Amino acid sequence: MAYVITDDCTACGSCIDECPVEAISEGDIYKIDPETCTDCGACADVCPVEAILPE
Repeated sequence: MAYVITDDCTACGSCIDECPVEAISEGDIYKIDPETCTDCGACADVCPVEAILPE
């Protein structure tokens, strides 16, 4: 199971540096590659708007 980024994402960049496997890509709303995500939750822990949730 991977994490997903909701439409609440503000593209602040907090999550990118936290991902140990570089599964997050930038955009208007960031995206997590479900094939790469290891379900560690580090990105969700640092998201200031709680836009990252378990799928």
